[in-house]
Amino acid sequence: MNIAPLILDDRARGVFRVHRSTMTSEDMLALERERIFSRAWLYVGHESELAEPGAYRRRSVGGRPLVFVRGADSVIRVLHNTCPHRGAIVCRQDAGVAKTFQCFYHAWTFDNRGQLVGVPDEAAYAPGFDRSERSLQPVARHDSYRGFHFVCFDRDAGALGDYLAGAREILDLVVDQSLDGRMQVVSGEQRYSIRANWKLLAENSIDGYHAAPVHRTYLAYLQGTGAMRPGETVVTGRARALGNGHAVIEYRAPWGRPVARWAPTFGEVARGEIEAIRAELRSRYGDERAERIADWNRNLLIFPNLVVNDIMAVTLRTFSPIGAAEMDVTAWEIAPGEESGERLARRLHSFLEFLGPGGFATPDDVEALDSCQIGFAADGVEWSDISRGMAREPRPDDELQMRSFWREWHARMTGTRRSDWSDGRFAA
Repeated sequence: MNIAPLILDDRARGVFRVHRSTMTSEDMLALERERIFSRAWLYVGHESELAEPGAYRRRSVGGRPLVFVRGADSVIRVLHNTCPHRGAIVCRQDAGVAKTFQCFYHAWTFDNRGQLVGVPDEAAYAPGFDRSERSLQPVARHDSYRGFHFVCFDRDAGALGDYLAGAREILDLVVDQSLDGRMQVVSGEQRYSIRANWKLLAENSIDGYHAAPVHRTYLAYLQGTGAMRPGETVVTGRARALGNGHAVIEYRAPWGRPVARWAPTFGEVARGEIEAIRAELRSRYGDERAERIADWNRNLLIFPNLVVNDIMAVTLRTFSPIGAAEMDVTAWEIAPGEESGERLARRLHSFLEFLGPGGFATPDDVEALDSCQIGFAADGVEWSDISRGMAREPRPDDELQMRSFWREWHARMTGTRRSDWSDGRFAA
């Protein structure tokens, strides 16, 4: 399959287009599994989900079943969820605390570090049978940054820190809003599917251009609460390519933020405590950085499929293809570790109100992506246009951030290297 012509990136004319076969071809998806999901760093979970020895989460990452677990030695590991005996999965529950995992097929038993500790009728095996060779296998690469754990199935991949590139600074802004320096994933998660290609959600999650037409009901609601004035924009800010396909839109939040800026949607009772948090942020980081933490929203995409929405609340979202025209989505709410009680409840309300499966935003976005996928079947239009903003300094309602994603996608799919994911200087 010739991938190279499927992206038109003409910086001289300010034209960027993507051939729609990239969204519809099962052969393309097979290549993506090989060249992207088998070689990029992928998010697996947050350290707060494994609060005690033996805590585990069952995950599917890059199409592979995994166990994300804290062993009895307190070390966090990521293990392939398949019995080395005959292949059945050994962790069959989504979450829990366990000293051991037992394969239901033949009752081989493994401790929470992955070591084989029990084999029924082990005497039936020859002297060459070695338990250590039949333990649960760790993933090829596993590392973490600020509590966020990632895996990579390519032993030759570069270090996680280098891969994250400029996204590290955005993750720092997210974590540093916690006064005790740690974040917590709130119990529970959301799972749903979308009948659309996975790359459409990558685009949508960092797309400021669609906010006004698609989410006009939510904007009207905010105006009704007094959190926004009629005609006030939500996309004043900037867009940035962060390297390696990662990108962010940053913008001021006229409706306020649940951690460090009071707004009517959080209620008058929140004003005093939020102002106290702002003062503490200023004392720790100075006025400029405190303002960036407190007053700016962030939609961050870490290539290929992790989104951190630091807006009404901090949402983590991953999405995985299950076909060329369908994806599974999982989302979690993450909050400062010190939050509890009414403050945490307000955050959860803001999260569900906008980004929950029944909130203002998510059903709108799902319908939009479904509609795009249906539209790709139409004859006569081969290319999608992602050129907005190539002639100016990038704004969050431009499309630099999507172009950054697609440039990395193109490089990985064609086996080439990139050193620049931005537009460069526009040539008139």
